[in-house]
Amino acid sequence: MSNYLRAFVLGAFLPISLLAQQPVSKSSADILQGLQKLKVLGSVLYIAAHPDDENTRLLAYLANEKKYRTGYLSLTRGDGGQNLIGDEQGVSLGLIRTQELLAARRIDGAEQFFTRAFDFGFSKSTDEALRIWNKEKILADVVFVIRRFKPDVIITRFPPDSRAGHGHHSASAALAIEAFKASGDPNRFPEQFVMTEPWKPKRILWNTYNFGANNTQSENQYKLDVGLFNPLLGKGYGEISAESRSQHKSQGFGVPAQRGHQYEYFAHTDGDPLNNDLFDGVSTDWSRVNENQLNASIDSIIQQFSPVNPSASVPSLVRLYNKIELTVRDYYWKTKKKAEIQQLINACLGFYVEAVANQQVAVTGDSLQISFNLINASKVPVKDLSLELEDTSFQFAPVAAGNEYLSKKISRRIVEDFNKTQPYWLREQMDSGSFTVKTPSLIGNPELQWDEIELRYKVENTEFRQRIPLQYKFTDPVKGEIYQPVMVVSPVVLSLQPGVVLQNLVPKNPQYLQLIYKSYQQRDTVKGRLLFDLMEGEKNIQKSLSYTLPLPKNTMQSVTLPLDTLFKGKVPDRIYPWVEIPETNRRVRYNNGLKMIQYDHIPNMHYFLPTSVTVVKEEIRVVGKTVGYIPGSGDAIPEALKQMGYSVVVLDEVTLGSYDLKKLDAIITGVRAYNVMESLGNHYTKLMAYVEGGGNLIVQYNTSNQLGTVKSKIGPYPFSIVRNRITDENAPVTFINPTHPVLNFPNKITQVDFEGWKQERSIYHASNFDSRFETILSMNDPDEKPDDGSLIIAKYGKGYFTYTGLVFFRQLPAGVPGSYRLLANLIGLNQKKQF
Repeated sequence: MSNYLRAFVLGAFLPISLLAQQPVSKSSADILQGLQKLKVLGSVLYIAAHPDDENTRLLAYLANEKKYRTGYLSLTRGDGGQNLIGDEQGVSLGLIRTQELLAARRIDGAEQFFTRAFDFGFSKSTDEALRIWNKEKILADVVFVIRRFKPDVIITRFPPDSRAGHGHHSASAALAIEAFKASGDPNRFPEQFVMTEPWKPKRILWNTYNFGANNTQSENQYKLDVGLFNPLLGKGYGEISAESRSQHKSQGFGVPAQRGHQYEYFAHTDGDPLNNDLFDGVSTDWSRVNENQLNASIDSIIQQFSPVNPSASVPSLVRLYNKIELTVRDYYWKTKKKAEIQQLINACLGFYVEAVANQQVAVTGDSLQISFNLINASKVPVKDLSLELEDTSFQFAPVAAGNEYLSKKISRRIVEDFNKTQPYWLREQMDSGSFTVKTPSLIGNPELQWDEIELRYKVENTEFRQRIPLQYKFTDPVKGEIYQPVMVVSPVVLSLQPGVVLQNLVPKNPQYLQLIYKSYQQRDTVKGRLLFDLMEGEKNIQKSLSYTLPLPKNTMQSVTLPLDTLFKGKVPDRIYPWVEIPETNRRVRYNNGLKMIQYDHIPNMHYFLPTSVTVVKEEIRVVGKTVGYIPGSGDAIPEALKQMGYSVVVLDEVTLGSYDLKKLDAIITGVRAYNVMESLGNHYTKLMAYVEGGGNLIVQYNTSNQLGTVKSKIGPYPFSIVRNRITDENAPVTFINPTHPVLNFPNKITQVDFEGWKQERSIYHASNFDSRFETILSMNDPDEKPDDGSLIIAKYGKGYFTYTGLVFFRQLPAGVPGSYRLLANLIGLNQKKQF
């Protein structure tokens, strides 16, 4: 492999500045930690299935105490999980959890990697997970990461069997074990050798655990105390771990800090035996590459380091940098340690650089004004500073020194297509269980920066190059200085609301489509057209409507259309809208939807997707008029209720206490409402009085995990919530109470209503319920006993109480007709027949 290719591929796996990240300053303690790490030439890769599976305490210990290069390979991005902080699901949730993992790694010091596997939801078997993911495809990814990262030791979080508790968990171990053998085999995945070479780790271990009643630890396993205190960091690894794990905010994984002795246990899986140390048989200093003299050189730098004058170490660090360049033949460790030294030189200098654009959103053809700001806080001069962008060099300054703030403005024309800022794993149509990535070198990377500026400069007559990410910076009057990524967008973006329309609603409720569009380029009002592709199966009928479209820059516009105006003849299954605008000598059509994700704890994210609406053509009968909704952790059910013709009253903490509940035909609690709104228990008496007087309370699933077991009473009679779930979305459903009103009014529920469900049937079932509850449905995953806890209903006084684990929060936004019909029946339990 050529040096150019080696530099390109290896560089992708070296630490880089992350997008939309506040510039990090390093203290003298951080610098000393880094100096000590220069002596360590060892690497360890931790492998599991999801964001949150990683052992942050062990990662913090390995990265900061042992100072190994430490990585976490999460097979998935957590796309199929649940969301505590908002209503994002699927790939949107995967984007959130990707950034939460990166935030965690910035705290515990490890690096982050992924495969192309898609988190398709809870799986109960290894075979199912490997089949849906496409085993060979994801195995190739794991092998590729191993070959590029070159770990001496691999550690799995889970075993490859049922003790793992989840098919994804056990599959991650099975793939890691097979990849451990395959990565060193030149006959396995040879197509990767244009970018890397075979690599054989020393051993693979299983980090055993004691989770509640599931204890896989034993005293004959290798045991390691990771609860040490790091005086340079001022924290123990249990404290660092808690900060890291608490970044998983979308999962509600805030945890307390742990202090004192904490032990990790390891079982040998394959490779050389483990006796006295995780790295038995591995040289982890410069003797590894036959450069013992470098150990003494680094010791000398450490001994002479002055915390109050770190720049005094710059000359010796530059000499070490040049010595490694000249003498070390091992390309991997040469490149890695040179990068570390350059970061330390910058830290010792107090060398701060940034490239900030004058706007966050750019369109192809626009010009961005970029301010390049730089300061060298030390007296050691940095010379011959120049910028390189798109094969063009700019002289920045002859010298920077003495804490003088330097700034230069340059103009950057955007020539890239807007797809360049699309997350790389979302650029192509995905397979059913994995993402499609057409650029193999990107596989494994957590994310991709689309634009960087290269800074060249000299320190002690040695040239260095540094990539500077382009960011947008502004000052918020409350939060202060904020950095966000720069986005390249389509000239026009649009959305069609709602995402699901119900074409055959009884009684009839007029359905409207609202086309919302926004231009990111200044235009005059134009005589444009709205085009609609009406898709029925593979057939496409196009309808066009002429409109005069105002297109002021950065201003949202909308057009409201009665749904019936689009239909001629048969009703379509899906509608794709287009905005057509005349350009010079041509007409341009836009269908790009822009999905923005914004939370304070992570950078703003966006991605593009085709804009479309699902049309539900099946008859859906509804009774009642007004539904109260108690928000939970976030879902789109209120929007679905409005489409069904209901008026929705949001019952937040204040409203619930004062509202006259008798006005409501039904009350529905959002997912996890009792977990995230502990005060909901204070309203138990009022809610039960509502039911007893003839009301209808429908409680969606709650959990009993670290969010807190539900502490309040929920229903009129006792029941418990367990972790039972039906993960097969096609699992057969048996009607064990076929005459119950919920299966008969206002809609007759049949087996057809359980066709086309997405990801799963139900989660967090009821169990140990009072005999006064009626069970309605029975279902089970393959090779399991039938479970009737997905839907339980009790008559109480004149009204009804329901607890259900059925995943309406997934099915309704996906436009599954049966979920609308069944929800309508739940709402209609206390209603009299109207037609």
